[in-house]
Amino acid sequence: MRSRYAAYVRKDIDYIARTTAPESLDDFDRGAAESWAEQTTWLGLQIVRAERGEAGDDDGVVEFVATHQTGGRIVEHRERSVFRKSGDDRWLFVRGAPPEQAKVGRNDPCPCGSGKKFKKCCGA
Repeated sequence: MRSRYAAYVRKDIDYIARTTAPESLDDFDRGAAESWAEQTTWLGLQIVRAERGEAGDDDGVVEFVATHQTGGRIVEHRERSVFRKSGDDRWLFVRGAPPEQAKVGRNDPCPCGSGKKFKKCCGA
């Protein structure tokens, strides 16, 4: 998780793509990721909770808050991300969603700060 955050800070979208599970790459929009990285100033990462994800585990879940400034607004991106260990022991991002306690309606603004409705953004 931390390495992917650092990759966004460095605008290393190749790393983001390499650490995304193959079945999730269809949802990965490289152009959007590059654009977002260019427009964003990252301000910090807070790990709220981690489940599993230790050396002997095959999967893990990380709940985090990544604070960034985009378009003059400071946004707290809250997410619960699922990771899976690959055959060569690399951690791969499988999917992310808003934390359960922060229920978001389909027509509510997306908590990632994109300005889109949740159903057209992280809820898609």
